[in-house]
Amino acid sequence: MALSGSPKKLAQDVADGFFLLSPPALRQYTPAELKIILSSLSMVTRELRAQQVPLEDLMAIKAKNMKLSRLHQAEIVVRAYCKKQRIKV
Repeated sequence: MALSGSPKKLAQDVADGFFLLSPPALRQYTPAELKIILSSLSMVTRELRAQQVPLEDLMAIKAKNMKLSRLHQAEIVVRAYCKKQRIKV
């Protein structure tokens, strides 16, 4: 199944918690699409890390860290799935 929409938007949805990448959800993607998903996850992670958050705003810091955590977990899930299926990424 082809990626519907923008891969970057998919990664942003993962960061916001609207979409969860799990092994059953990853079955529908081809190896090329999995590589695109991984690259978009890393791109959104870089953009999120570049954002400056005031140190006084604890809720903004917590939100940023939660987004980074979700992106990191999604990347781990995709890499583990690719390793199990013997897909080179």
